[in-house]
Amino acid sequence: MKPHIGVLGCGWLGFPLAKRFISMDFRVSGTTTTKANLDILGNEGIVPYYVELHNEGAKGSLINFLKDIDILIINVPPKRKETEQDYLSQMTQLYEASKIMHLKKIIFVSSTSVYGEVEGEVTERSVLKPGSDSAKQLVAAEKLFMGDKDMEATVVRFGGLLGPDRHPVTYLAGQHELSNGDDAINLIHIDDCILLLTSVVTNQWWGKLMNGVYPDHPTKRIYYTKEATKRGLPVPEYTKGYAGKTGKIVKTKTLDALKFKFMNPIDSHS
Repeated sequence: MKPHIGVLGCGWLGFPLAKRFISMDFRVSGTTTTKANLDILGNEGIVPYYVELHNEGAKGSLINFLKDIDILIINVPPKRKETEQDYLSQMTQLYEASKIMHLKKIIFVSSTSVYGEVEGEVTERSVLKPGSDSAKQLVAAEKLFMGDKDMEATVVRFGGLLGPDRHPVTYLAGQHELSNGDDAINLIHIDDCILLLTSVVTNQWWGKLMNGVYPDHPTKRIYYTKEATKRGLPVPEYTKGYAGKTGKIVKTKTLDALKFKFMNPIDSHS
């Protein structure tokens, strides 16, 4: 029998991910922080649960959600205004609840922001240099789950996310004197995020650390100029760069066998 999947956080990524697992004949439970969305999840065949994580404890049905699943996918990023202690407290509660329910297989959705604003190539083996509060929060949460030898936790660090209703060029269009035009982009389309996460389950890639980023890394100047032109948006203007500057280039040492749907962000047409 296929394992029962639990998606904690059925939002922009989690909801279509849950639906993809259902299309693959998995049993799927999913959580939402909005009670009005329970029927939406249920109508898609997702067993719906209302769960909110707070410092003082979880609201809703966290234990009921966890008790019947075999694999937990944690798709709950830090909030921008949340302190590191708040997020870590919530993830600690989730971790302890998962231990009580004897969950062994965990997928933690993280971000390449944990590498910080460094220059040059980074891989899963690189030293982490988180600069922002949210990146520091993610590092702490990653260590919490991966540090438990009784769990088979896999961490997937996604780059910038693209999708039919989400593209960074919409925020950059028409801006002037942007200073990072020679930096490389590190992006991935939602379809390939879902491909990667489902592949962890179907291939049983447990206890792994993975960067989820396309292998193609054009400069921001080239990429966003093309994307703005394609959409009929004002082209963002970048200042003259510095010779040899590339910004952060995220590579992966663990996903050579995975064939992305688009392979590069220009082909994604999102």
